Amino acid sequence: MTRIDQTFAKLKAEGRKAFVAYIMGGDPDLETSLAVMQGLPGAGVDIIELGVPFTDPMADGPTIQLAGQRALEGGQTLEKTLEIVRRFREGDSTTPIVLMGYYNPIYSRGVERFLVDAKTAGVDGLIVVDLPPEEDSELCIPAQAAGLNFIRLATPTTDAKRLPKVLENTSGFVYYVSITGITGAAAAQAQDVGPEVARIKAQTDLPVIVGFGISTPDTAQAIASVADGCVVGSAIVKQVADGKPLDEVLSYVKSLSDGAHRG
Repeated sequence: MTRIDQTFAKLKAEGRKAFVAYIMGGDPDLETSLAVMQGLPGAGVDIIELGVPFTDPMADGPTIQLAGQRALEGGQTLEKTLEIVRRFREGDSTTPIVLMGYYNPIYSRGVERFLVDAKTAGVDGLIVVDLPPEEDSELCIPAQAAGLNFIRLATPTTDAKRLPKVLENTSGFVYYVSITGITGAAAAQAQDVGPEVARIKAQTDLPVIVGFGISTPDTAQAIASVADGCVVGSAIVKQVADGKPLDEVLSYVKSLSDGAHRG
């Protein structure tokens, strides 16, 4: 069992929903993003998604695109993102970490080398949004063999014919994208999300976590109530972009996690 599997087992035993937080590695610089990351578990975050900045982030809206640009301009690299994970692990050996990004930086490093380095650093799972199931032999299957969960995204356009293929080699959890489009584009609606989550859960025993369009404690609660938990990314990244002090950023995260845990 990975840390992700252990976390969901624990939450299920406690009758609680999961709160997942996304931040961009290296935004606005390595030390700041590390400090935010170190504060997330204390703010009620169950799983951390750490973004790997990339020059062409096709699934991301303006907020996360700009975060990636700031990180890259500050010299952030895949290696430095792994350094953040290593330093985080010096003080936290239990909170699961999922690297989220695109295949190019991994391919450039070399899959075999990347998987060894990621596992050694303390990474638990991967979300690579531009590798479809047809390319599972590229990274998904080697990652699972290395002991890393490979988390797949399902969307409102993932129909009944496509869903089994999406779920086939997925592990850890399924990330359901609540809206059609890019991150941070619209608000998620529980009445729309509920039936979709039920449709996915009818075909898998994996937890289903919902992301995109969640920015308030009430929305986090509403979405978590119809799923196994929720993810907030753009809204947290915006707090960092606005230059909010660390304690304010973490206070905001705590309000969201409290909402999700009430779900």
